[in-house]
Amino acid sequence: MKESRFPSPVVSLLPVLMLVVMLFFTIRIFGSDALSGGSQVCLLVATAVCVLIGMSGFRRPWKDFERAVTNNISGVGTALVILLIIGALSGAWMVSGVVPTLIYYGIQVIHPHLFLVSTCVICAVVSVMTGSSWTTIATIGIALMGIGKAQGFSEGWIAGAIISGAYFGDKVSPLSDTTVMASSVTDTPLFTHIRYLMITTVPSLVLSLIIFTVAGLSHQAADTGHIAEYTRVLSGKFHISCWLLIVPAVTAVMIARKVPSVITLFASTALASVFAVIFQPGLLLEIAGQGVDGTAALFKGGMEMLYGGTRLETGHAEINELISTRGMSGMMNTVWLIICAMCFGGAMTAGGMLDSITSVFVRFTKKRAGMVSSTVASGLFLNLATADQYISIILTGKMFKDIYAANGYESRLLSRTTEDAVTVTSPLIPWNTCGMTQATILSVPTLVYLPYSFFNIISPLMSITIALLGYKIKRQPHFSTKD
Repeated sequence: MKESRFPSPVVSLLPVLMLVVMLFFTIRIFGSDALSGGSQVCLLVATAVCVLIGMSGFRRPWKDFERAVTNNISGVGTALVILLIIGALSGAWMVSGVVPTLIYYGIQVIHPHLFLVSTCVICAVVSVMTGSSWTTIATIGIALMGIGKAQGFSEGWIAGAIISGAYFGDKVSPLSDTTVMASSVTDTPLFTHIRYLMITTVPSLVLSLIIFTVAGLSHQAADTGHIAEYTRVLSGKFHISCWLLIVPAVTAVMIARKVPSVITLFASTALASVFAVIFQPGLLLEIAGQGVDGTAALFKGGMEMLYGGTRLETGHAEINELISTRGMSGMMNTVWLIICAMCFGGAMTAGGMLDSITSVFVRFTKKRAGMVSSTVASGLFLNLATADQYISIILTGKMFKDIYAANGYESRLLSRTTEDAVTVTSPLIPWNTCGMTQATILSVPTLVYLPYSFFNIISPLMSITIALLGYKIKRQPHFSTKD
């Protein structure tokens, strides 16, 4: 009897279940240190299980796995470069005084009761302009984290508001690569896709803003003495100046002129480095330490600011933690984790396990609500299994494209559902490239901010709700309208 080349859904789930169980115990035992190697080992062990099942049970050649893993890793090459530049940018923006200046003025301007809703709106606007949640979170997001902590908010609430706003823009901006990808994979005109997205996206954002408003109004603001202490310590350690706001202003101009993300982030880092020499030479000398003087010390301090972690002493433990940076070296655990995640996703694809599992979702596509729910479930599962939103968008779009067409539904319904399911849920998964990156940038574990990322949680549920209601969902005239 000829052996099947495709594993059953039950067999295909074994590597995923093993990964989830191993990650559960790894995170439970190692805590925040799980990203330092434990999680990477879990992903590689799950990858090995995929390969073992595929090669021994279903005679998949090793070259198929090797090719899939190589393609996955090469596909995230640009993301890895951006991640390293973000590490350098976070160090430059902090030591130069850009972030401390934004925090210094922000805690005096933004009222604590309106902080969460303001944070969500600010990040949404910036993300629409940039088309990038990563750029938004790595720049204005870091400053907002500092403002929120000074006003007494927990890091989960702050990060949730930042991520909710950032991923709203990432989802609807015509400059967003995920928006363009979802529309192109499903053959939907870009602006048709964006307009149709608004039907589910706007209600999701409104509900999120209501929650953040209520939470902000019920928040017991930090006393004025605490805020005054923050401003005193920051102004004592950094040279606070409005001139430093030139850096984010120039960055915003480059974003508005649609300069590529890598160039924008690099140029912003370089400009902040120059401002660090002009405004904070004393801090660069402090970072350089003993043994070097003059220009050499400034050069050494500047280099360490970009590639290494910095811990500046202010005499205030909470602010010490706030202004500490990781630099490029601090991103290496995340880079390592992304590479391991791509190995797992490639092995699942090459072993036929993704096709086998997603075929289960396809069975529930006879009715409109079932079809949309299956798309959402499939997109979420692919985010879990492939650990990459781009791969998940492509696979979801390709898998359901013919099904939507056969049932007489417009391609814009598929493109919208794909974004509702994939783009916004990617930062909620600890081992997904987005989840790992945002947790690293904000220094907040994924599972800590997940319960407060309301926009990201509501969006896929809204997609299913609108499908149940049938609002503005049309079928071709020659198809039955009964569901």
